[in-house]
Amino acid sequence: MNKRTLDRRWDLIRQQYGVYLRVLEALPGDRLHEHVVPAMRTPAELIAHTSGTIVRDFAKGIANGEIQPADETAAAAGLSSRDAALAYARKCWDDASAAMSRVGDEELSATVSTPWNMSLPGSAVFNMLSDEFLHHRGQLYVYARAAGGEPPFVWSFDKNAPEFAPKR
Repeated sequence: MNKRTLDRRWDLIRQQYGVYLRVLEALPGDRLHEHVVPAMRTPAELIAHTSGTIVRDFAKGIANGEIQPADETAAAAGLSSRDAALAYARKCWDDASAAMSRVGDEELSATVSTPWNMSLPGSAVFNMLSDEFLHHRGQLYVYARAAGGEPPFVWSFDKNAPEFAPKR
């Protein structure tokens, strides 16, 4: 992977993240800390994991050479409302986007250390970010439906907020 490919793929993730934010809007705010799907994370825990560790921390790790995840438990506890969850998700995106703007060919080929006793090239970490983000976004679709919400159509990028909409 090179910088040009990264930029195209990051733009797609930007649009997918816009849909993700709309999935968060579909979650009933009073059920963020319930196990709406038995034996799985709560919506708040999944938002903290997806927005924080997967998107923000992986992106920063690619840029800096080391993934340093934040405390997901504390982050989830701070998501006291849907508005708080959306603000957290938007802040994580802003941090991730700033980090990815600093990534070039050198960072993509450099080794990124992780807290999981393995090191990978930056390009592999980016592939993990993409795969994990989509996986967890899909989980949130299930959560929204299980909690009584109606999530958006998965490819409805044109309905995203302007900063997440397709570029014209």
